[in-house]
Amino acid sequence: MIDINSLETLSVFKGLEQVRIVTGQGVIYILPLASEARKVERIERLRQKLQRGEALKVGSLSHGGGVLDLALHRGFGAEGLQTHLAFANDIRPELLEHASSANPAWRPDTVALGAPMQELVFDAWAMSKLSEVDALFAGIPCTGASLSGRAKNGTSCAEAHPDVGHLVVAFLAIIAKVNPALVVLENVVPYANTASMFIIRHQLRDLGYVVHETVLDGAEFNELEHRQRMCMVAVTEGISFDWSCLVKPERRERRLGEILESVADDAPCWSEMGYLKAKEERDAAAGKGFAMQIVGPESTKVGTIGTGYAKNRSTEPKVQHPSRPELLRLLTPREHAACKGIPAELVEGLSATTAHEVLGQSIVFSAFVAVGELLARTLKRWFSVAEVQENELAALLMAA
Repeated sequence: MIDINSLETLSVFKGLEQVRIVTGQGVIYILPLASEARKVERIERLRQKLQRGEALKVGSLSHGGGVLDLALHRGFGAEGLQTHLAFANDIRPELLEHASSANPAWRPDTVALGAPMQELVFDAWAMSKLSEVDALFAGIPCTGASLSGRAKNGTSCAEAHPDVGHLVVAFLAIIAKVNPALVVLENVVPYANTASMFIIRHQLRDLGYVVHETVLDGAEFNELEHRQRMCMVAVTEGISFDWSCLVKPERRERRLGEILESVADDAPCWSEMGYLKAKEERDAAAGKGFAMQIVGPESTKVGTIGTGYAKNRSTEPKVQHPSRPELLRLLTPREHAACKGIPAELVEGLSATTAHEVLGQSIVFSAFVAVGELLARTLKRWFSVAEVQENELAALLMAA
């Protein structure tokens, strides 16, 4: 047994909870575990950034139009912390190109990575270009986990989806590469019970993170679309995070009429949608329970508006004509954005179909602004405590 009783000598292991011992002929190596070393590295990088007042570097996966990123970016900014979007990855390069000019979170040096996530992660050259970041924001495609997606594809579990069921592998591999101090993941609520989510929880734990989860409801943030979304925040061990500190606005009732655009009574978008009404009758007769959702200026909420809204599916919101109730129309992209509280600038210039896709696969904006604010307050509080502890250790070393 060798007893090392020197603060100065032991200071090289500051922040490490475990070390590994390697013995050789006449020599003993005391080395940090890889996970412990990575944890210390990202914590120290974050501490130095906050000390110098630098913007925190952010990476984004399944970026789409960058709605999640802009919401978190604004939340951090509202609390006095700036973020710098270092890279954004999405399978659709055209969305990245649009976001690069339409999304205020983008900067001239933001790297656009237009490729499937599972292709990117096994491209050694591309991965070598990814810098370490302080935060990683992601929304893994929910097609495999959503109830409608599973019903459509006839899959028994989220992981059975042939296109997106395996993306948990790429997601975790990118986290291992860029070593963020915190991770934000959003998805449909059922994703919380998938095998992928259990893998994420346990692997992040082993990488030195503490995982916190909640469900964010648009109704609690006064948005017209009462969309619910699972939100996971994983912070490096040592950073204290508490969902109970999330600030929600005072509840107030809103009306759809607040956000409806002026559409001429004889505009071609109005239609009887007879085929959908007939389908509703067939579904009712078959006991399926699928009903059309007809809304108007006095409606206080709308149901979830999905990625395929432009396809005019039967159960998603239809606006009723003000004087001819038999006529209906879809929400415009600007109205769709307003129902979620998303700035319309993010989809300006896109076709209606693409705009609805970007918005339909997204989030309730104000809820994630609040998440960004909470994270910024969390980091500022952690930094102030860390500075005190650093000063106390320095005093002990000097005294020794």
